[in-house]
Amino acid sequence: MKIAVDFDGTIVDHEYPQIGKPKLFAFETLKALQKRGDLLILWTFRNGKELDEAIGFCKKNGIEFYAVNKSYPEEIFDNSISRKIDADIYIDDRNIGGFPGWSSIWQILNPEQYTNDIKIQMEKIPKRKKFTWNLFRRKNKYLLF
Repeated sequence: MKIAVDFDGTIVDHEYPQIGKPKLFAFETLKALQKRGDLLILWTFRNGKELDEAIGFCKKNGIEFYAVNKSYPEEIFDNSISRKIDADIYIDDRNIGGFPGWSSIWQILNPEQYTNDIKIQMEKIPKRKKFTWNLFRRKNKYLLF
């Protein structure tokens, strides 16, 4: 998948034009997505010196992007093409409902792994607790522990 990722407010806390503190699990999740084979595109308002600083900060933290503010590395911007990045998924703090956090993003992008983790956890729970846990989970099927 091609995943476009915003920088300020998404990878780091929003401190533009400075670079904020990294968001919890941001770089760990991005590295895992790259390891899985996803192509990451840095999709940000930043340009010039501020953009170079953001790219350098990400590189220092182990992330090199497939493309930056482009759909693919060789793309040349001109006024005849759209500035919308061609990606399968967009991760941005300005989503409706706000930024869900990197842990939630990982669970959304890897539902089969999360389901397997729940099954493994369930096998460790004694039978009498499983009954109560299942009752609670049925009522709150979208609750993530």
